[in-house]
Amino acid sequence: MDKVQILWADDEISLLKPHILFLKEKGYDVDTATSGDEALDQLKTKLFDIIFLDENMPGLSGLDTLNQIKALHPNLPVVMITKSEEETIMEDAIGSKISDYLIKPVNPNQILHSLKRILEKKKLISDKATHNYQQEFRFIGMEISNKLNFEEWVDVYRKLVYWEIELDKSSDQGIKDVLKMQKEEANNVFNKFIESHYIDWLNGKDLFRPVLSHTVIREKVFPLLTDDQPPLFVILIDNLRYDQWKILQPIIEEYFRVDKDEIFYSILPTVTQYARNAMFSGLMPTEISKKYPNFWLNEDDEGTKNQYEGDLLSELLKRFGKDIKHSYNKILNLTAGKKLAENLPNLTGNKLNFIVYNFVDMLSHARTEMDVIRELADDEAAYRSITVSWFLHSPLLDIFKYLAEKKFNVVVTTDHGSVRVNNAVKIIGDRNTNTNLRYKTGKTLNFNRKEVFEVKNPTDAFLPKGNVSSCYVFCRGTDFFAYPNNYNYYVNYYRDTFQHGGISMEEMMIPFITLKPK
Repeated sequence: MDKVQILWADDEISLLKPHILFLKEKGYDVDTATSGDEALDQLKTKLFDIIFLDENMPGLSGLDTLNQIKALHPNLPVVMITKSEEETIMEDAIGSKISDYLIKPVNPNQILHSLKRILEKKKLISDKATHNYQQEFRFIGMEISNKLNFEEWVDVYRKLVYWEIELDKSSDQGIKDVLKMQKEEANNVFNKFIESHYIDWLNGKDLFRPVLSHTVIREKVFPLLTDDQPPLFVILIDNLRYDQWKILQPIIEEYFRVDKDEIFYSILPTVTQYARNAMFSGLMPTEISKKYPNFWLNEDDEGTKNQYEGDLLSELLKRFGKDIKHSYNKILNLTAGKKLAENLPNLTGNKLNFIVYNFVDMLSHARTEMDVIRELADDEAAYRSITVSWFLHSPLLDIFKYLAEKKFNVVVTTDHGSVRVNNAVKIIGDRNTNTNLRYKTGKTLNFNRKEVFEVKNPTDAFLPKGNVSSCYVFCRGTDFFAYPNNYNYYVNYYRDTFQHGGISMEEMMIPFITLKPK
């Protein structure tokens, strides 16, 4: 391994000879400069890994030298060393993006610790994350093998998401593969749990059930609409997974504090047409089609399947006696997002405001259809990263800032998540079969019953029947449906894309986050 190259600039460098010898004995290469100008000249002819810079030098000052260093090499770590403890000098240095700040006199161990903190930080964090997950691996495995209830599954999923994000910091691909296998094992057991309990939850045979799509507004939003609380904004980011929420959380926490971080369960199929209509209506799909036939479109009906969400929300409020001013806005593109951000003052007189923001769902579809997005988000970590990049430059962040400034309460939630699919399951259907990759419904479906979760009687799951003999079948874990015709092309095209509609922790266990302004 190449030696670390250090440049140390100090007008009294001769007094620091013992420190420099100490560093050389530790295996570092140290070049010296006695002024800011000399340091800048050396930077033009040699590459350094880190600079120690005296703040108080004659001629070009330490801060001026720092500014010129950053202009040449923005990412080069600089440690500022000074005799002064004046707050303004410290603020100026920190504002100029120094990596560390030491007060004279410094001892060799201080210098060594600073070097390790800065240059070995990534490795130390990686090693620590790897070691900690190795310790946790066995405990998570034991939990998965227990007979868990829906709350305990939430706890397991939280832990797996935590370690996914922690191990993003690790360079150890082996440990990441171990986590991936553990997550797949967890999904396999979770699938069996859902298949054993889901129908009973819906039919009242198991009263110990989670909050579901059709009960979340009644059970989670309504209690927040009290007279002593400010207006509530519910921001539903379509297709937002819990891990995506966790990486957006530090950004949002600059403006809000998280009051409650909760997870509820999406209904099946985990797609917008079913899950989001259920949310806004407070009803299951068959109940919507019977009570509000004009607001429900079946699989084979033409038209947008979610065009009546605002109407369903109004009806839900009316049914539960919530005579309050409210609004519903759906954002489908950048222009609409900017317009809503500008129009927010007009919504502040409402007690309840729903905003549906449709970016993450478009991202998952774009990743399937566009090679450039596939390359930018080629794994789970990159998919999370591109979500952050979007959020930082979206009107949605401006909306959060405004709501925080006005001291409004905010809920962040979603309708369903998505899962990265990689294993094709063969199915045969007629031309009226729906196109979704994670669930199918139709009257002449041909499939291997061992590979799917089959709902033979859709009314058991409160799902509409397209035909008397129609059934629903759902993919599990990371499976996706593929037709035998043109099978290899189809499989290669859709493998490693993010899909939704079936059964997985990522699709079904979704965030409901309550935020209070700081």
